[in-house]
Amino acid sequence: MRVRGRKATLGDFSAAVTGVILALSLPATVPWWVAMIAGFVAISIGKITFGSLGQNLFNPAMVGRAFVMISFSKFLGAPAYRIAEAGGILSQATPLSAARDAAADLPALMPMFLGTVNGSLGETSALACLVGGLYLCLRRTASWEVPASVLAAVVVLAGLTQGLAGPEAMAALPALRLTVLQHLTGGALMFGAFYIATDPVTNPITFKGKVIFGIGIGFFVWLLRSFSSYPEGLMFAVLLMNALVPLINRWTVPEPVGGPVPERT
Repeated sequence: MRVRGRKATLGDFSAAVTGVILALSLPATVPWWVAMIAGFVAISIGKITFGSLGQNLFNPAMVGRAFVMISFSKFLGAPAYRIAEAGGILSQATPLSAARDAAADLPALMPMFLGTVNGSLGETSALACLVGGLYLCLRRTASWEVPASVLAAVVVLAGLTQGLAGPEAMAALPALRLTVLQHLTGGALMFGAFYIATDPVTNPITFKGKVIFGIGIGFFVWLLRSFSSYPEGLMFAVLLMNALVPLINRWTVPEPVGGPVPERT
């Protein structure tokens, strides 16, 4: 902020919120210096470069996580979750990594729902994400249209996949084996739908725009989970749809009551 010649705005706690969301999106074993780099990139490039609070195009926490995900993949990829020497910490792969790697047995639904599986700090318990997310929606801190659209899109696409994909397709792309409930309770879908996708700064401003935004995130989550080399697609899905928000806002401008304003001659 000093480089930009403006007063620092730490008092609004927006940077702290970004830090919490970023921390919850990282594995518990990530080195402290990787987390620090992610935080620096999230604030300096993801937020301040665009003009600080309320002006950023992309979700800052996801900008920071994407940077370290690509730059330090050893610490954030699937191997980062396989912890053999740390006593008391789960040592299996994440549910989505197991699906991608064609593991014989996927985790049962109840462990994924309650959070007794491996994964990033904020994504393991679908129950906790759901309870907190519903609270945010009821308090109108988050727009319910976005998470509802994200989850609905994943439910529809995952359901169609289960109905249409045959054994040969599932053998070629093991992630297609994931059922609707496994998509919902596994990975960062619940966490992202309620706490990341609902960032008001990077959301469309109209009801129709929020629905389109949420459906787009759900589509890309399903697409990346099913066909890409990444087991999780939430981060890239959010960033892709963030880039489309200005266009979505232009598409969904509501018509004024009484029709368009006549042009002056």
